Amino acid sequence: MDVRDLLDQGVTRARDAVSSVAVETRPFVRALVRLCDDGWGQGWHERNGGNASYRLTDEDVRSCRACFHEQPRPWQPLDAAVPAMAGEHLLVTAAGSYFRNVADDPSRALGIVEVDGAGASWRPVWGFAGDGRPTSELASHVIIQGARKEATAGASRVVYHCHPVPVIALTFALPADGRTLTRALWKTMTECIMVFPGGVGAVPTAVPGSRRLADLTAEAARDHAAVIWAHHGLLATGATCDEAFGLAHVVVKAAAIYAEVRALCGGEPAFPLSDDDLAELARGLGVTPRADYLGWPAQRPGPAGAASAASSREG
Repeated sequence: MDVRDLLDQGVTRARDAVSSVAVETRPFVRALVRLCDDGWGQGWHERNGGNASYRLTDEDVRSCRACFHEQPRPWQPLDAAVPAMAGEHLLVTAAGSYFRNVADDPSRALGIVEVDGAGASWRPVWGFAGDGRPTSELASHVIIQGARKEATAGASRVVYHCHPVPVIALTFALPADGRTLTRALWKTMTECIMVFPGGVGAVPTAVPGSRRLADLTAEAARDHAAVIWAHHGLLATGATCDEAFGLAHVVVKAAAIYAEVRALCGGEPAFPLSDDDLAELARGLGVTPRADYLGWPAQRPGPAGAASAASSREG
């Protein structure tokens, strides 16, 4: 190797180091790093469990484009074509990355991928240091990001998947359908109907990382910001990392309260909140809950006075 080659290698390594630092300091990267670190702190990410993605804004892309790879990497096919994601850029967790390490080495644990003009292929443009690759569920993230982008007129940008014990346990105690799980959570903690008035979606047991799981989740995500995967975990979405993490936090807390109440009540919780109570809460909080999850038509009025004292044992 001659002096020129050594010099070129040195320049390349220096540029890569500067690029990594420059991108790592961007607010959108710091936000996803914090989300991952907070999830680890909650105990929601054993080993390399879980993954997350953030859909960059045009300004995000402009702010770090100079730090992208000098030589474009080859395009690689996705498992599906998602026209809604054509030309988008995603910051995603790396395959095999441990959430406990994301804060220590973001350029290794995270990376930015570009989706082609057909929404059918991707290539890395930053990060994944050490020959890393994006999460094995990249196609799932692209599919779900596309569904949420369309469902929210582009507002939703974060997809966060974790493995919280209370939520997984809930799918052993109750049927894995959105209405049943939503009603149990709404009736457990009064703020739930405010945080997720559209309820939570649910999908049955499916192979992790499979196309079937991605498609089922995308279908549920068109109507729900949070989706529970039976015997697997939780997926939460939002316009920001704070919004997605906050949604996950509320669902997990409500599921934990449900489990504790069920244990205290000898296996069958006695819910103090009726459907009319939920309607009164929704009116007072200024939200419109999903009517079919409340058990009455959307035009039915709630009680005129204070919340009813009637109780309901239905989850």
